[in-house]
Amino acid sequence: MIDSLLADIRTGDWLDRQEFPVISWAVPGILPEGFGILTGPPKAGKSWCVYGIALAVASGLPAFGVVDTGEARPVLVLALEDGDRRMQSRARHLLGPDVPIPANLHYLTKAQPADVPLVIEAWLGLHGGLNPLVALDTLGRVMPMAGPGESAYQRDYRIGSALKRIADDHPGTCLLVVHHTRKAGSVDWMDSTSGTNGLNGAADFTVNLERPRNETTGVLRVSGRDVPESEFAVRSESGRWTLDGDSLSEAATAATRRATVDGVSERSTAIVAYLTRQAAPTSAKKVEIALGIHDARRYLARLAESGRVRRVERGLYESVPTVPASQAELFESNRWDKGTLGTAPAEHWE
Repeated sequence: MIDSLLADIRTGDWLDRQEFPVISWAVPGILPEGFGILTGPPKAGKSWCVYGIALAVASGLPAFGVVDTGEARPVLVLALEDGDRRMQSRARHLLGPDVPIPANLHYLTKAQPADVPLVIEAWLGLHGGLNPLVALDTLGRVMPMAGPGESAYQRDYRIGSALKRIADDHPGTCLLVVHHTRKAGSVDWMDSTSGTNGLNGAADFTVNLERPRNETTGVLRVSGRDVPESEFAVRSESGRWTLDGDSLSEAATAATRRATVDGVSERSTAIVAYLTRQAAPTSAKKVEIALGIHDARRYLARLAESGRVRRVERGLYESVPTVPASQAELFESNRWDKGTLGTAPAEHWE
């Protein structure tokens, strides 16, 4: 009895000898293998975003305009809120009129909720060894009711765990599920996922897409077990989502800059932008000369009090460090520890 209980315990020297494969990425730096959730408010453009990613991966084209997705791979999109006509028109719009819709794109627009995990498993049985992408749009279309005596958290965690097991049973697979955020605001964006934290707890990673109504600019937030926690500035024009920059690090810097200057005056924005370009702490006098501002000290003091810039020492200021940009640069230089994912037997909703 004791031997069976201890059979699965391993030692540090065993772990030290292992060589695990690096993580596969559907979109490097944003969507790793495993089970993930893409959240955002209704009508924010989540479906357009996911379909754009799916077409990029299926075609071997850059995602978000600049992120290399590598060789074309199989993609399954369960577009349960769409039909054939919409799928065709959106694909032609996103790809361009002269680019054929890739044969690697597989899609489904109708399915019984209980059949969805079975469909995904059957499809992965054919394509799971090719590091595929599976996108379910949306989870709300297939979410079952809580069972007798089961809390909402237990139901969410059960469903999330079932999806994770499906992904883990096929290493290299990215299973991305689209889900809404709740109406009530939250200080931590991770807490905005609709329902309980059971889904976030089961997921390997969570991505949040936020765009103010009638605006083209937004932010893409990423958090997970095997992906650096980051925020990227993005843009949406006619359904096409792109990074605000030519790389992940540039988009991360742009996101930090937007957050820093949000709600401040045009003159304060100019000061923050100027400090961001400087390689060393800068004096108020230098800011006044460069920007033609006679009272830069007053603006700098207010910006420092609000945390938008940092006072290094008396009379010297610098921009707030862009931690997400540093993480993105680390990833892009291939120095980020990409790790590996475990595996577990697959099962269905129940």
